Amino acid sequence: MPVLERVNTSADLKALTRDELRTLADEMRARLIDVCSRTGGHIGAGLGVVELSIALHYVFDTPTDQLVWDVGHQGYPHKMLTGRRDRFETLRTENGLSGFLKRTESPYDAFGAGHAGTAISAGLGMATAAELNGEELKVVAILGDGALTCGLSYEGLNNAGHSGRDLIVVLNDNEMSIAPNVGAMSKYLVSIQRNPLYNRVRSAIGDMLTSAPSKVQMVGNLVKRWEESVKNFLTPGVLFEELGLRYFGPLDGHDLDALIDTFTAVREMKQPRLVHVITQKGKGFPAGEHVEKWHALPPGHDPATGKQRKASSANPAYTAVFGKGLSELMEEDQRLVAITGAMPSGTGTGVVAKAHPTRFFDVGIAEGHAVTFAAGMATRGIVPVCAIYSTFLQRAYDNVIHDVALQRLHVIFCMDRAGLVGEDGETHMGLYDIAYMLAVPNMTITAPKDGTEMLALLRTGVGQDGPFCIRYPRDASPDVVPNIREISAVPYGTWEVLRHGRDVAILAVGTMVRQSLAAAETLAAEGLDVTVVNCRFIKPYDELTLSALIHDHKILVTVEEGVVTNGFGAYMASVVERIEPTVRVVAHGVPDRIVYAASRAKQLADTGLDAAGIAARVRALHESEHESEAVAG
Repeated sequence: MPVLERVNTSADLKALTRDELRTLADEMRARLIDVCSRTGGHIGAGLGVVELSIALHYVFDTPTDQLVWDVGHQGYPHKMLTGRRDRFETLRTENGLSGFLKRTESPYDAFGAGHAGTAISAGLGMATAAELNGEELKVVAILGDGALTCGLSYEGLNNAGHSGRDLIVVLNDNEMSIAPNVGAMSKYLVSIQRNPLYNRVRSAIGDMLTSAPSKVQMVGNLVKRWEESVKNFLTPGVLFEELGLRYFGPLDGHDLDALIDTFTAVREMKQPRLVHVITQKGKGFPAGEHVEKWHALPPGHDPATGKQRKASSANPAYTAVFGKGLSELMEEDQRLVAITGAMPSGTGTGVVAKAHPTRFFDVGIAEGHAVTFAAGMATRGIVPVCAIYSTFLQRAYDNVIHDVALQRLHVIFCMDRAGLVGEDGETHMGLYDIAYMLAVPNMTITAPKDGTEMLALLRTGVGQDGPFCIRYPRDASPDVVPNIREISAVPYGTWEVLRHGRDVAILAVGTMVRQSLAAAETLAAEGLDVTVVNCRFIKPYDELTLSALIHDHKILVTVEEGVVTNGFGAYMASVVERIEPTVRVVAHGVPDRIVYAASRAKQLADTGLDAAGIAARVRALHESEHESEAVAG
């Protein structure tokens, strides 16, 4: 029987020999590659932490001891070892295993997260609570080195070291987050790994202390103090020591013996301590080792090569269209720069980095810094384009308001993955940006109906002054997009009436325009005449067009791929109520609930945002209105 089939809980690991643990690691890698070739997923980080996951569950008493995995990209091996091996085929599918850690999924998942940098803060909170409750348990926060580009990690380290509490931090260092890591901390960690003098001296001192007779305690203590002085002199690991965390490492993250022995020793200590392990992202998958594009894989790839078995015939994604268009626009306008937060491929700005390397800035997983950095550039006449996922820009909300909007600075926010994001699930849903941006003073908010209009709105944003944002989905662009030189700017603050009707008007936002047009065709066949408006400007709205719609219709239905709570529909309802209270405004969007992983098409259908769902809502409203009129008559 394969060793993996014998492991259902962390307790089962403790009955295995070291050789069996190494066999288990090989079997886990093979299973990871096989399953992810069908389901897709964040395979790179998971392959890199197989031995680390085994060692942690072998040494610590989980789930009593709390393992707090940062983000969850590292969590696939952890899931295999904690009773979810038989369900691993359901990874990232509807009602299946989450692609991230999830408290409701397993008692072994101590903390859920899909955004980086939370592990130390959450772990310190757990350790503090355990102390207050009188509980005997250990807390281990495991973060990737990419999380050390995130300010929240530093806040957690600073507080953890000051607290003196019983917390273990494991730094999984693979020199990668999604793209290769950037910044001073990345160089800092590499210098620890590559300092041969420190590693030789440290090894020699360790041998001396191990072989010294117990009666020469005083000499041993002197040597130990000298070793600490040499360590402080030779390695930047002293940063963690100065923050108040006892530093151990760097260790080979694929050496099970070293990991188990170190964690066994570290477990018995009480003060804050940090164990620095070196791993290889994508280990065991030749196509995935140290290559950014294999951070995550789509379903249906060849496990041996990482290539898609069937080439896609769809149009390019909005992301690719954006990156190409921005790069071309930067050739026209030297004021433009591109900024992203560790996501050059995810935001399409990798092509900008190649074409305009001096005007491209990857600031790491530091969205707040990205926004304020952009604000600083804007004060000097530069026009920054911040390409950040909608869900990640939430982390920089104060910076958007305080540093950009209040000063009316010309920063363009391009929010990728706006709306429903499919298999990435609830932590990555871009459902809130309309609602949170509507509350920001001086902010222009736009949403294109297709890729061509996205680039047209980008031109508009470059030509405007003040903060400007564009939201677009994780999807293929529905149109064939021409070169940006052939695309003109959209007139500022205008809507586009695409279909004229007399019964009901649909005010559609972005991706909902084409769905609404399809719904209108269905309704027309039933005798219901519907107006469809492309509300590409959410704020400011088109006052002239709205006035005409109010004059000609009794019912306006807003359709948006975002939460209805405080969204575009709520905004329009408040506006129309002031102008003409007799006109009814109905908001149709994502309900006030969490949307879980499924295909994007399924999510649209489940929330009533496909053509059939929109038609059903409009039909029901029209029938209700006629019934009310009949009763009144």
